[in-house]
Amino acid sequence: MATDDLRKDLRAAVAARQELGVEYEAEIIDGFLEKLDQRDFQRRAGLLPEPVPGRAVRAPSRETDPGGLALAIVSIVAAIPITAIAANMMGKSGVLICWLGLVGINLARTMARRR
Repeated sequence: MATDDLRKDLRAAVAARQELGVEYEAEIIDGFLEKLDQRDFQRRAGLLPEPVPGRAVRAPSRETDPGGLALAIVSIVAAIPITAIAANMMGKSGVLICWLGLVGINLARTMARRR
C-alpha cells in the first residue's frame, strides 16, 4: 500500500528523471528503490506501523482538503436567508426542514471524506 511519503518520493524521482534526462535514470531508480528498502527494513524492525489492507494510513489533513471548511462557511452564510424564508413561509417546521437539510449536506460531506 502506497503512503503519502512514498507517493511524494516517486513524484520527485519522476520529476528528477524528466529534468536530468535518460543519463541519470538508473541512479534515480536505484535511489528510489533504496528508499523503499529502508522503509521495508524499518517496517520489519517494528519502527513503522503495518499497513491495514483496504484502509488509508491516515485521513487527509485540512491542508490537502480545504473544501470542508469552505462548505461549512457557505452553509452558515446560506443558512441565514434560508432560515428567514423558511420561517416566513412555513413557520417552525420550515426552519426545522431547512436546518436538517444543511446539517445533512455537511454530514454527507464529512462521511464521504472519511472513506
